[in-house]
Amino acid sequence: MSKSEKEWINSLAAALNVDVPTDEERESLLALAATAAHLSERTAAPISCWLVAHAGLTAAEGKELADRLAAEARE
Repeated sequence: MSKSEKEWINSLAAALNVDVPTDEERESLLALAATAAHLSERTAAPISCWLVAHAGLTAAEGKELADRLAAEARE
């Protein structure tokens, strides 16, 4: 039986011994993923989120950076 999104995230966070993202962080991550997926291929979304986290940025900072890159791509 598959888990709901919330159940999966809670299980993964517990296994990693980290807090689950706040509602605001969740929205920023989803927005970052959407930006990445729309400017590239869908597979860029999870890797972009990983890169942001790996760089030590918050989800909001990552979304801001993605928005800036998106704006540059439109120029």
